[in-house]
This record gives sequence, structure tokens and C-alpha cells, in this order.
Amino acid sequence: MALRNVLKGTNNTRLRKISRPVTVIDHRLLRLLADMRDTMRKNEGIGIAAPQVGVLKRVVVIDAEDDVIELINPYIVREDGRQTEAEGCLSVPNRRGIVPRPLKTE
Repeated sequence: MALRNVLKGTNNTRLRKISRPVTVIDHRLLRLLADMRDTMRKNEGIGIAAPQVGVLKRVVVIDAEDDVIELINPYIVREDGRQTEAEGCLSVPNRRGIVPRPLKTE
């Protein structure tokens, strides 16, 4: 598949736009998911969202150790507990921050 350019910068307005829900799963979406996976791995990330590669769709790819999880139109129904860890972002390279996250989501 193809590597995509990762949009960079905390003030990049394209990263702040609202993504559209996916309505059709077709070859274009499957190619986007494969490109995102390859781009994430090439940049040594553990997750990437479609807006980070300039596509305003509700799609996320996550590296879950031995597997890759592809989320289409994800939403959180329930969350439980709290954890905080230092995280980085492919769109904001060479920076890490403490981010509070739920311990468990469904």
C-alpha cells in the first residue's frame, strides 16, 4: 500500500475539522485503512486517525501488539476507571504529554 503524509502542527486547522461518518465500505475505504496502517508503522506510532492523513472520515487504526484494530465510526458507550500516562502524537512529533484516559471503554 501507499504511505501518506501525516499532517503536523498544533495549529493545523485541518486537524481540528469535524470528520464525517463512513456510510459505505468500499475499496477506497479499505485502501485508506491499509495506507493508514502502513503510515502508522513507518512513523513508529501506535494509532492514527484519518484526519491525521488529511481524510475527514471517522476511521481509526490502532496497533494492539499482535494485531491491528480498525475502527469505523467508533463511539464510546461506557467508560470505567481512570489512568494517566505520557502519550505522544504523530501530528505533534517530539512532544509528549500526560493524558487522562478511561481504564476501560466499551
